[in-house]
Amino acid sequence: MERILSAQAIPWIFLAVSLVGATFTLSALLRARKLFVFIVPYFFGAWLTGELALHHLAWQVVASIVFMALGALQSWPGLLGLAITLASWVGLLALHRRGMGAVASFERSLRDGLGEAYQDVEPLPEQAPLHQWVRPFRLRQAGVERIADLAYADGGERNLLDVIRSRVPSEGRPILLQIHGGAWVISRKEHQGQPLMNELALRGWLCVAPNYRLSPQATFPEHLIDVKRALAWIREHAAAYGGDPRFVAVTGGSAGGHLASLVALTANDPEYQPGFEEVDTSVSACVPFYGVYDLLDRHGFRGFQSPVPFFERVLMKCSPEEQRERWERASPTSRVHADAPPFLVIHGTHDCLAFVEDAREFVRALRDVSRKPVVYAELPGAQHAFDIFHSPRSRHAVNATARFLEYVRSGSQARLDSESPPQERQA
Repeated sequence: MERILSAQAIPWIFLAVSLVGATFTLSALLRARKLFVFIVPYFFGAWLTGELALHHLAWQVVASIVFMALGALQSWPGLLGLAITLASWVGLLALHRRGMGAVASFERSLRDGLGEAYQDVEPLPEQAPLHQWVRPFRLRQAGVERIADLAYADGGERNLLDVIRSRVPSEGRPILLQIHGGAWVISRKEHQGQPLMNELALRGWLCVAPNYRLSPQATFPEHLIDVKRALAWIREHAAAYGGDPRFVAVTGGSAGGHLASLVALTANDPEYQPGFEEVDTSVSACVPFYGVYDLLDRHGFRGFQSPVPFFERVLMKCSPEEQRERWERASPTSRVHADAPPFLVIHGTHDCLAFVEDAREFVRALRDVSRKPVVYAELPGAQHAFDIFHSPRSRHAVNATARFLEYVRSGSQARLDSESPPQERQA
């Protein structure tokens, strides 16, 4: 009886597993952003499926083979499960193709924003190394070292930073300041930006990743002040690690994208440099990933999912009605100006945590006033946090960011050379 029951159950179990797999696939294919309490599980399903489509395809193939060997196709539920599974595979292949197609979006954006000269910067090989395909969460990179937990201020663990660089000794390395995200309330310096920092380190850059104080204990602008203290540390100490503090670019994702943008737009603002007002906190370029640019949500893009109540309770500790100017000053869209450094803004169309409309409005406002290039790369189908581990889309983002930064640096270096004394240039 148990064997008969088991044989009868197998097709139904296969159908259930097929529906689960198809649900993951659909979550990545469709843009569903206003799901209220279901937004977090939707995000994780869409994010991991969209970036790891071939991995999902692999487990679905293995599961299907096992179920078919057990007789799942002996009755109609199993046949229906097979049809659903085949449709899911088609969707997964489409997701993989969409991720690979990010290269076209980046190339078009760089060409439109920088002109054809950006192509002089050598790109990465388009095909990722095999180990990145097989082990996408293995983020250690041969030839790259991490010098961990250097104190940049007196705030304990939240005021530590890491230095990431090539093991090959050199001096005069351009510097990238990487600011982690986490909704201003969670995460650490080791958790984000690893593919980008590893690649830049191999290209001869010095990367610096700081912790910073988190809410609800911290109230804005304490997060920004900490990041600027890390930048002050770079000015004073980076040369000892082989860095060139004359060229510092800043990047970050999500909350880190918000803070990176404010770092770039509030250079040398004494409000955010208490006790170190004399330090130069300007940066040479900014690359925010899926950032938050308007804390006020003034255009109502989020509808009933407006983040304003969260910001009011956790981040700002006041309402927009009470201190409107303070909220404006905390919103990068309100801080744009003509002397902003070059920007590369990267955002996905399917981002359900930081809506793409916010990025479009920020780019429009910045382009209206900035005298420097403002490059905007909008990635079809990309979800939040797509660059945290290895994936086709992540690799193209790393490549585009590296080329953008090298392009900006080449112009900066030419300017520095022209300003240096003749004998120094000859040396």
